Amino acid sequence: MTSSYIFLTPPGSTNAEIDKVRTIRDGFTFLGFLFPWAWLLAHRLWLHAAAAFVLQAIGGALMDEPGLGLAGAAIMLGVNILVGLEGQNFRIRNLAAKGWNEDALIAADRLDIAEQVYFADKAVPSGSDDTIAPDWQNKPGANGPHGHGTSLGLFGFDGGR
Repeated sequence: MTSSYIFLTPPGSTNAEIDKVRTIRDGFTFLGFLFPWAWLLAHRLWLHAAAAFVLQAIGGALMDEPGLGLAGAAIMLGVNILVGLEGQNFRIRNLAAKGWNEDALIAADRLDIAEQVYFADKAVPSGSDDTIAPDWQNKPGANGPHGHGTSLGLFGFDGGR
């Protein structure tokens, strides 16, 4: 199943800071659905977590009142669904407010494939020995003599046959 992955770079970043890039999958978060305020706290979304906690406390209090149990359950379920669907978006907006830049949006089946696509465009830092340079000096020469004619009777670059 294809998901969208958003790559965020820190404020004022350069290519030398590739290891600080954050990748966030844009989609439903199951843990955010099950434990909304705890998931928000784990991702350092303090105000969102406080709001989710207060709303769930209100929903729990309403569930104890006769005749308001359905309204309390609806509030609690609504908070769970909201965090499950929009939790990742809350994280992205929080980082963007801190100056992080949305660098790329890549659709891929898995995170490792999205990272390969994203980092394929990035330059390798100059101090890295990860690239292998071809050894052009030791390549064997062409086999046989070369003529100046084209193959299979096709037109040559000079316009003749």
